Amino acid sequence: MECKDAMTVKLSHALPQRVDDASAFLKGLANPHRLMILCALAQGERNVSALIAETGVAPASMSQHLSKLKDEGVVDCRRDHRTLTYFIAHPATIQIMAVLYDHFCARDDA
Repeated sequence: MECKDAMTVKLSHALPQRVDDASAFLKGLANPHRLMILCALAQGERNVSALIAETGVAPASMSQHLSKLKDEGVVDCRRDHRTLTYFIAHPATIQIMAVLYDHFCARDDA
């Protein structure tokens, strides 16, 4: 399939809502702290303590960012007694994080 064919969007009455949904989703990702959290979670599940240690995000901020990401369906968590373990729940997030890594981070790993 050619790129222009893959990028062709059938115009319909649903397009404005889809664009609004995509914009809201991207706004949720467009924050340095949330991107750091997602970078860590893209490597695998993490509990809050591990996320704080890896990202340097303050505990109060971490709670707010995780809550926003969870409310938007980007991440989810499971409880094991008192420990919450977070993971990426939205499949597009994994793909987006891979593209961002390739374009912005991979050159640092070489």
